[in-house]
Amino acid sequence: MISFLLMVNKQGQTRLSSYYQWLSMEERVALESEIIRKCLSRSELQCSFVEYRGYKVIYRRYASLFFIVGTRPDIDAGSSGENRENELGMLEFIHNLVETMDKWAGSICELDIMYQLEQVHFLLDEMVMNGYILETNKSNILRPIDLMERESKKDEGMFR
Repeated sequence: MISFLLMVNKQGQTRLSSYYQWLSMEERVALESEIIRKCLSRSELQCSFVEYRGYKVIYRRYASLFFIVGTRPDIDAGSSGENRENELGMLEFIHNLVETMDKWAGSICELDIMYQLEQVHFLLDEMVMNGYILETNKSNILRPIDLMERESKKDEGMFR
């Protein structure tokens, strides 16, 4: 189960954060800063998987952005609490997310995320719900976003 997803630039500034398990704001800030520091300090030759404070952290760098996914064992995992999330599956999810964003915005960059944050959250919400990946088909993910954009451009549109 995905606990959080972060998009971070090379300077360590969070551009998007989405949490699927409740954490207080103080915990989020502390967790983000520690995980970001840990991921940014690693070289490109090191593995993209890190165990940190009970989280399995999977990250990947695309251009100037780091995509960081944190997973925890499911609630129904029992007392053993083993995190059986597939790291390569999460890397594939990150790659699919980036490809979907590229299809939506051309070549995705940090500015696209900053200036169209709401649409990026919509896109992410189409893919993930409550920490579980629901949809990976790019066309199915982008269809509602395209409909919202077309409707907002109409003069008598629903969003005017």
